[in-house]
Amino acid sequence: MKVVILAGGLGTRISEESHLKPKPMIEIGGKPILWHIMKLYGYYGYNDFIICAGYKQHVIKEWFADYYLHNTDITFDLKSNSMEVHSNYSEPWRVTVVDTGLNTMTGGRVKKIRKYIGNETFMLTYGDGVSDINISELLKFHREHGKYCTMTATNIVQRFGVLEIDEEKKVEGFREKSDSDGSMINVGFMVCEPEIFDYIENDKTVLEKAPLENLIADGQLMAYEHEGFWQCMDTLREKEKLESLWESGEAPWKVWKA
Repeated sequence: MKVVILAGGLGTRISEESHLKPKPMIEIGGKPILWHIMKLYGYYGYNDFIICAGYKQHVIKEWFADYYLHNTDITFDLKSNSMEVHSNYSEPWRVTVVDTGLNTMTGGRVKKIRKYIGNETFMLTYGDGVSDINISELLKFHREHGKYCTMTATNIVQRFGVLEIDEEKKVEGFREKSDSDGSMINVGFMVCEPEIFDYIENDKTVLEKAPLENLIADGQLMAYEHEGFWQCMDTLREKEKLESLWESGEAPWKVWKA
């Protein structure tokens, strides 16, 4: 099963670093937050990734092109113009980086990678949030209810809009969140059936607007409630929070061993 990661936005709220690189390439512990997200999926055995790039997409492509060089011992013989790799460990990842356009909205970016998905179930998440979510349990939940889309929801004091969820975990609506309520927010980590592409009109379509609203109207959107850790990296303060957790050696999202 393929994992689609949205990584094309401008990252304007963390412009201290995003003026140089896409937000998913901003580093936590010396590695892009994109790498941390991929490590989580890889831990559960999902290693086929499609990156929806846009803003400064070349930075993402170049980083993966040089991944081998970054993670192995190498001797460069300048006299003979040769290179010897002394170890060959790297992640077992297959990564397709797709330039989905500079100003394309989230829904439009998903629509543009349809040809790489085909008629298969796929996972989808944002390239700026880490979690200790159990991907296996998420997929089990999705397969059991049989709807077109599952999104992960968690309860956290945030500025985001919230989900209205019924007792059967079906999403019934969105509204703005107040800090005093206990409602759940959408944190990505979705599982989608290919039918979701038909809910996306064009490049200007925002995934979180008409597509999800229409899925709700059709009774096709479910919420997997996650009670563990989740944190986005939308501002420099949030980056520093994640960096501090990583440096402490107790980063909750680091479920992998190496």
